[in-house]
Amino acid sequence: MRRMEQRVLGRTGRNVSVVGLGTWQLGADWGDVADENAITVLDAAVESGVTFFDTADVYGDGRSEQLIGRYLSERPDADVFVATKMGRRVDQLPENYVLDNFRAWNDRSRKNLGVDTLDLVQLHCPPTAVYSSDEVFDALDTLVAEQRIAAYGVSVETCEEALTAIARPGTASVQIILNPFRLKPLEEVLPAAAEAGVGIIARVPLASGLLSGKYTKDTVFAADDHRTYNRHGEAFDQGETFSGVDFATGVEAAAEFAALAGPDSTPARTALRWIIQQPGVTSVIPGARSAGQARANAAAADEPPLPGGTLEAVRELYDRRIRAQVHGRW
Repeated sequence: MRRMEQRVLGRTGRNVSVVGLGTWQLGADWGDVADENAITVLDAAVESGVTFFDTADVYGDGRSEQLIGRYLSERPDADVFVATKMGRRVDQLPENYVLDNFRAWNDRSRKNLGVDTLDLVQLHCPPTAVYSSDEVFDALDTLVAEQRIAAYGVSVETCEEALTAIARPGTASVQIILNPFRLKPLEEVLPAAAEAGVGIIARVPLASGLLSGKYTKDTVFAADDHRTYNRHGEAFDQGETFSGVDFATGVEAAAEFAALAGPDSTPARTALRWIIQQPGVTSVIPGARSAGQARANAAAADEPPLPGGTLEAVRELYDRRIRAQVHGRW
């Protein structure tokens, strides 16, 4: 296994690789992925130095968790920190976020992953009111006391939700959309998290693949791919698909971004490198549907820091093409 830079994931006190692996794809919510192909992706990530997997109980209705559990049982030598998420298997009402439900959801995830104690459980983009509920965070503290979970965090849609969660003394980490097409978290969330000792997990780092530079306006995705069925927020928050950017606009902006990649890099690795070097970021979690993608994403950890001119160009591109679409919404 290769060695990758490790950073402490906030109040968990645990080290994780700066490039992790998001496993939404392995639940087959981006099109079909065979079990053996999914295992190959996990193995390629670990062999490339990844020590952090992010999953959720709704990814493939538990399939992603089960595949990770199977893989880690077969690879006891793999030192992987697994973060999962809970809360999206019920109607999104604040009254559903109660201790009895938490225990039931945890029991299911622990069985899927084959562990007694979950490394990290994150509230999975719950209703905004949940972040202000003392009862919710008391329940999460109870789960820690019962050793069902070692730590808890949140996955958020908005910067305001992130700041509310960061103020909670037990919040270990915040997972938030961050990429060159979503810069708003840089202004308040990352500084607040750093001051509080809260880890930052950057999700949707390639804007659902836009920042790979591989798509054109004529690209067609499968019917069971969320980039088809959730393009306008039909199934869940629009920000999870293409970072909320209109597809046609995103393709044009991605072509400009691709020109910023150096001759020895790629647009995707440049985007991941940009995230890694933002102050306060702990880990970035790109997904992968093939072993080659997993290895290519991990290679971003070896990229040299982007020069100041590139950072300025990213900001200029965002201000000119993206800000008006997404900044006010999130």
